[in-house]
Amino acid sequence: MWGIIATWRMALEGVTRVSTQLERGGDAASAVVDAVADVEDFPFYKSVGFGGLPSENCEVELDAAFMDGGSLAFGAVGNLVDIANPVKVAHALSRERFNSLLVGKGAREWAVEQGFAQKKMLTERAIGHYKKRCRDTIDQGLSPYDGHDTVGMVSLDRQGGMSVATSTSGLFMKRRGRVGDSPIIGSGFYCDNEIGGATATGVGEDLMKGCTSYEIVQRMGRGMTPQQAADSVVLELEDKLMKRFGRCGDLSVVCMDKDGHFGVGTNIKTFSFVVATSQLMPTVYLAERVNEHTIYQRADEIWLADYEQRIREPIDGVLYYD
Repeated sequence: MWGIIATWRMALEGVTRVSTQLERGGDAASAVVDAVADVEDFPFYKSVGFGGLPSENCEVELDAAFMDGGSLAFGAVGNLVDIANPVKVAHALSRERFNSLLVGKGAREWAVEQGFAQKKMLTERAIGHYKKRCRDTIDQGLSPYDGHDTVGMVSLDRQGGMSVATSTSGLFMKRRGRVGDSPIIGSGFYCDNEIGGATATGVGEDLMKGCTSYEIVQRMGRGMTPQQAADSVVLELEDKLMKRFGRCGDLSVVCMDKDGHFGVGTNIKTFSFVVATSQLMPTVYLAERVNEHTIYQRADEIWLADYEQRIREPIDGVLYYD
């Protein structure tokens, strides 16, 4: 048995490619790192990697993480600038006994010393998004914050190994130095071979208040199904934040247990995710909250075609080819 689950439609190509590796006995760690790197490399996926959404200073600061479910080793980077694949840096850091979470200048210096490829990650298309957002929000006296679609993946291999990885450019128009949940162990990701793994996407400041991914894994360990764990954590965190904080942002999670069963939880209207297993070809699903439960169905061809068109749409009449 093998399986992989990922947040958002943008993961489809990467998941499809590594599914072949997993089917042939490849390891979970290589699968999630390779699949996330595919998302980082594609400029039209504007919330991850190359072409990622800029900060308020029009800089692309990237966050990423990796965790091995066997050893519990993890590595993570925050505010990493102009390195081609932050997830690969995070993976390498997971092999370090100490200093496994690096941010900013220190993260970049280490990545360069280790020979990771340098690349200008701010694209003309991303600058176009930035200028349009400034006109539509800041110039109108509105909050600019939007766009927080982290790619996160949990994988299980035929040997029983599990791994999780994340990558994001973070909150669109964020302040310089801001770090969300994605590179924070227990919040944006967590994995344990003896139980399962989970990863989150949404408003990091809210997801961190619930140690979301760790809590999902712990609930699976106490006997909940992945679906029960995902639903209960999202619902309870949302309720708590509304009662005690007065507001709650977008919260979405995916998880998989050590037997390849998966679950998804969300509080938004449409949350897309991708799953592939030894019994299921790579498939895009659309999830939504109905009462206290998350339901999902396969994305139809119309939705998939609209998605392909939407991510490539011109910005203010300009069609960029970064």
